[in-house]
Amino acid sequence: MLVLARKVEEEIRIGDQVIVRVLAIKDGQVKLGIEAPRSLRVFRGELYEQALRQNEAAARVERSAAAEAAAKLTQLRIGSADKEP
Repeated sequence: MLVLARKVEEEIRIGDQVIVRVLAIKDGQVKLGIEAPRSLRVFRGELYEQALRQNEAAARVERSAAAEAAAKLTQLRIGSADKEP
C-alpha cells in the first residue's frame, strides 16, 4: 500500500485518467474530489463491500432455487412415468 500525505488542494494522480484531490479537512474528516472517466465506476469502500455481499447472497439463493426447481421437475417426470401404461 502506498501511503501519501497531502494538504488541501493537493492531488494524487492514478494513471493518466484519474485525479484524487483533497478538498477539505475538518473535524477528523477528509473530503476528496475524484475526477475519472464516466466509464470507470467509483464506489465508497463500504458500499462496494455491501454490494459484493448482496451479490453473493443472491447467487446462493438462485442456486438453491434452481436446485429446488430441478428436484420438482424430477419428481414430476417420475410421477408421470408411473402413470404411463
